[in-house]
Amino acid sequence: MSRDPAGSTRSYTEDFDASARPRPRPHLYLVLECHRPLALPARFSLDALDEVSFGRSKSRAFRRAAGNPRGLEIRLEDDRASSQHAQIKRSREGWTLHDATSKNGSFVNGVKQSEARLADGDILEIGHTFFLFRQGVLSEPDSSPPGAAESAGSVEGRDSVSGSEPHLSSMVPALRQLYRDIRSRATSDISMLIEGETGTGKEVMARAVHAMSGRKGRLVPINCGELKGDLVEANLFGYRRGAFTGARDDHPGLVRSADHGTLFLDEIGDLPLPQQALWLRVLQERKVRPLGSDADPTPVDLRVVAATNRPLDEMVKTGHFRQDLLQRLTGHRVRLPPLRERREDMGLLLASFLRRAGKESVQIQSKAALAMLLYDWPGNVRELENCVRAALTVAGDRVETRHLPDAVRAALDREAERKAAAKSALRDKIVELLVRHEGNVSAVAREMEKDRAQIWRWLKGFEIDPEAYRR
Repeated sequence: MSRDPAGSTRSYTEDFDASARPRPRPHLYLVLECHRPLALPARFSLDALDEVSFGRSKSRAFRRAAGNPRGLEIRLEDDRASSQHAQIKRSREGWTLHDATSKNGSFVNGVKQSEARLADGDILEIGHTFFLFRQGVLSEPDSSPPGAAESAGSVEGRDSVSGSEPHLSSMVPALRQLYRDIRSRATSDISMLIEGETGTGKEVMARAVHAMSGRKGRLVPINCGELKGDLVEANLFGYRRGAFTGARDDHPGLVRSADHGTLFLDEIGDLPLPQQALWLRVLQERKVRPLGSDADPTPVDLRVVAATNRPLDEMVKTGHFRQDLLQRLTGHRVRLPPLRERREDMGLLLASFLRRAGKESVQIQSKAALAMLLYDWPGNVRELENCVRAALTVAGDRVETRHLPDAVRAALDREAERKAAAKSALRDKIVELLVRHEGNVSAVAREMEKDRAQIWRWLKGFEIDPEAYRR
């Protein structure tokens, strides 16, 4: 492990390439240890490395390879890993996994491999431990330790994840920067628009912004899709006793209830056009007059945070959303990515859900973990949390595939079918080129823009004899 004399942890990115400007770099993420899912994830920049070796040890450790400044050793506290399990090595064409004749084998996307070229998003399985390979991650040298749930960019000694809110923590550099931007703007009064698919954590983000704002009032959520009917203005702006039938007492309304606090306009894209004009007036004037009142409008001090899963810019073009309202809402605009774009965070999220459920000793079957890593999660973080909660009610001390929903388990079959189709297409392509070039392996390599050694590896794996295609 890389530590300076003061004992603080430095990232391997910092050690190897501290002067580089931000640019896409290959990265390897340690996402999840199934036998101890609360263990801290880690991120490694591969930019200045030529090889990474994996093996078993009494305790988890990451260190420079002996005698090789461009090598990294990843030691896992994993009884299913071999002492010398596998390596990934850089070549002109990219990174390749090489199994070191390990006892239990090395897997890429669930398929056992002795050797495999890695593509962006590939999932490596070493023992009970899962890694994610990213071909190009836009990141800067990052010297901050990955402590707690904020882990990213470095290697450090703690081995458990804190209970921090998972929606505000990430292993993804771009998302970490987004969270830093949000924290820096939390104390301002500018409006904020949070965009993202259903289940990405928009309301959680709004509550976090309010909590960090220091505002003395409370957060008042309003579901804009439910603002319909004759009493919309009364519910929003309040009313005086006798203003309408049934108004027996004065009522402040939702907007004044957020005075000195935060007004959260959820699903703002579902707001009907007539109500959009009402909100525009509130945002412009920061004053409200209760229904049935003849007094001057009452000033309100509030911060507005809105959220939507709808394409507001397109809605403006089609006339379904007011452009002036959108401009008022977008003092700061945030897009929360779907879970399928942040698989690097699966370990952080699972650990948080296990802690929240009081199931810190639960383990996860490797096949179940693979299914969760492969599944696209259309319901995003919310769907994952519901899946974990349901599984924990029947799982005992280990979550297995049979505890997962059918849709999640089906991801295993889809991935196997995809891999089989890709393998078959590759074999057909090689045979086609061998026929065209009459068994000339060098010509096949040139046309496929691959090393001859790689072509020979494929030929061996497919049991193809190029001599059979020579005249």
